[in-house]
Amino acid sequence: MGTPAPLRVRDGHLRVYRLFDVADAIDLARAEAAARAPASRWRMGGVHSSAALQIPRPPLHLALGARELPLASGPRTARALLHLFEYGVASVVYELPIPPGTALEELVPLADELVVQPTPALDEAARREAEEGGRALGGALEKPHSWAGLETYAIFQVRAFEEPVPAREVLERAPLARLLLGETSPVPLSAQESADVLKHRFSYLEDDLAVVDWNSAFLLEPSGVSDIPDLLEFATAHLLELRYYDALLDRELHAIYDEMEAARGLGSLFTLRHGRLARRTAALLLELSEMIERLENGVKIVGDFYLARLYQAAVGRFRLPAWQGDVLRKQRLLADVNRMLKEAADVRRADLFEVTIIVLIAWEVLWALLRR
Repeated sequence: MGTPAPLRVRDGHLRVYRLFDVADAIDLARAEAAARAPASRWRMGGVHSSAALQIPRPPLHLALGARELPLASGPRTARALLHLFEYGVASVVYELPIPPGTALEELVPLADELVVQPTPALDEAARREAEEGGRALGGALEKPHSWAGLETYAIFQVRAFEEPVPAREVLERAPLARLLLGETSPVPLSAQESADVLKHRFSYLEDDLAVVDWNSAFLLEPSGVSDIPDLLEFATAHLLELRYYDALLDRELHAIYDEMEAARGLGSLFTLRHGRLARRTAALLLELSEMIERLENGVKIVGDFYLARLYQAAVGRFRLPAWQGDVLRKQRLLADVNRMLKEAADVRRADLFEVTIIVLIAWEVLWALLRR
């Protein structure tokens, strides 16, 4: 029996995502009104999608037009979009068409370039798109800021191969694990590594397939519906937001500890600094609570259906529970610091009050003696 012929794409494209945290929040209604580019609110397109998941505040999609992507292998033309999430995330999406007749094996070097290798030129181009898009929306961004971090993702989406192929045969014939890992080595992947990548696979019908990895995914979707890419983008935006606040908490906690250490020995002057630090930590705690509420309400699972299971698997693959646990742990630590600051300020104020009373009594006694 000979080697099966490679699977060649008849209709497909590659989605390249670069996500940035650009503000504390985005007023999506105001952004839609101020948008100069064609804009629309995202909605799920599958028949069963709304029965499995609800998106109370769907992101805003802005069409940016054609762009030349600065890739190491040479510039490529792509369609650019900007997706805005209410919790302050701007996602720049580049859609590159896969030339008809391309075998999946031939996409592995491109996967290596986009998924494995650093892409500083592409990252900076996407960051400029996000920043320029934010400036164009005026006051829709609440407390805009710039953070050096970003999240990346890539989705290889095929609508049809040159020959009709069921999902089980795609798993057998296509080098999906190498594609998602961007592995260009001539040495085959180990069975264990391939199994780890392919175990997160899903099919609703016999002719569709989704394989979700931590930094890339493969989709065979004859209907062309983009529900799965959009859900994976939601999970990636969620991850970015948790990473942003994890880094923010690290900076704030170190700064608060340094200020507390510097203020020791200042006596009653520390009362004022305690008050400022307490207000600072209280404001940060409020911001964290609002962020967690937005993320928890971003996607609501209302049924145990195909898309809900896929989304929950992606959440686990992206390690979102672990990141959220780290943020919540630091939030509790910040709350402890806030309580300690308030208690210390109360003690200082009580001490100062007692000293003031003693001084007043002493003054009264002294004044009475002087009048005699």
